[in-house]
Amino acid sequence: MTKATDRRGFLKLAVGAATAPLVAACGWDGGNALRPALLDVSRVNDWVGEKILFSSARLARTYSPAERSAMLPSYFISAMVPMLRNPDAWRLRVDGLVAAPLVLSLDELQRMPRVSYTVKHHCVEGWSAIASWHGVPLSAVVERCRPLAAARYINFVSFDADYSNGWDLTSAMHPQTMLAYGMNDNPLPPAHGAPLRLYSPVKLGYKLTKYLVSMTFTDRRPGGYWEDQGYPWFGGI
Repeated sequence: MTKATDRRGFLKLAVGAATAPLVAACGWDGGNALRPALLDVSRVNDWVGEKILFSSARLARTYSPAERSAMLPSYFISAMVPMLRNPDAWRLRVDGLVAAPLVLSLDELQRMPRVSYTVKHHCVEGWSAIASWHGVPLSAVVERCRPLAAARYINFVSFDADYSNGWDLTSAMHPQTMLAYGMNDNPLPPAHGAPLRLYSPVKLGYKLTKYLVSMTFTDRRPGGYWEDQGYPWFGGI
């Protein structure tokens, strides 16, 4: 869906919500009087999710490919599906606080260790769907670039209108976090982030940056397209 329809969807969910945390997650500020309180709630949610509820040992449930949903709604920020003019020229840049910066082609990523699973995708709008994903474990890229001791976060940037997300390094190293280049046993389609997207079944959909072009390691917590508008930064399930 496009940015406009996505915002309407989130607003519809927020209006029907009964709790402040969900309203904060949907980005509706309720006017200047409520905005500070909602942002405080969102920050508390982030802290609890990251420091108390998250466990690198907890794996999301996996499913049989026979249980896949008929469709997984597409999502992008641009007015139309983002497409590369020259796919062969695409590269993933890995930089920032690392000992070994990387520039990786899709072919190089596909030659790295591969992981695959069939899991349920959760959107903050309230829908879910089951799909299969395959790609390279993000941990394999992290190990190759060798983050410096000061690196605590990763900023993921997309060529979809410069969409971005910030992740903590612990979430990035979760065993089910991957850089996906395939979906449902086929190459990743343009509507779902081709040629490469971030994927994890333990995060809400808006955290799973599509159309990746870079990941930058930093000692400061990056913002994000929706996070800067009030959505929870951690976005865990």
